Amino acid sequence: MRSLALSSAIAVAAAALPASQAHAQQARAGERADFVLVDKSDRKLWVYQGGRVIRSYSGLQYGDRPMGHKRFQGDERTPEGRYTITYGNEQSSFYLSLHIDYPNAQDRAYARARGRPPGGLIFIHGQPNGLPFDERVPGDWTDGCIALSNAEIAELWSLVPDGTPIEIRP
Repeated sequence: MRSLALSSAIAVAAAALPASQAHAQQARAGERADFVLVDKSDRKLWVYQGGRVIRSYSGLQYGDRPMGHKRFQGDERTPEGRYTITYGNEQSSFYLSLHIDYPNAQDRAYARARGRPPGGLIFIHGQPNGLPFDERVPGDWTDGCIALSNAEIAELWSLVPDGTPIEIRP
């Protein structure tokens, strides 16, 4: 279902922009992620299939306070730990998005013990809708999500099925 939505989104983008700007690599036959690894300090994301890296991305963008694990709603941090990519959202405020199932039970317990909400709605996504396809917002700007270029999230979207485990390292 996501591949149909992705094809439609790329077709719309391609119609609105010159073809060279809307180009995004897609998964090749047989490619399907079974694990995603993010290293926040190196600003890198690796996509694995069968223990082998099949894609990597660098220059990741985070929230305004990228250091440290997300603890509370509004802290502008990106979670650290093991989670799952649960679904894709093509109706996002950003160009495509993949939902990460933060908060987990430990995250909720930590926040509850301190009388604060843990936050949520953490995604890997592209750039804000309305920007030209190949533009990027400079610096760290999300509310704790992980942002890629639009071409990169289009490729990642084609590789990562719902239910894929993700580890986010400091």
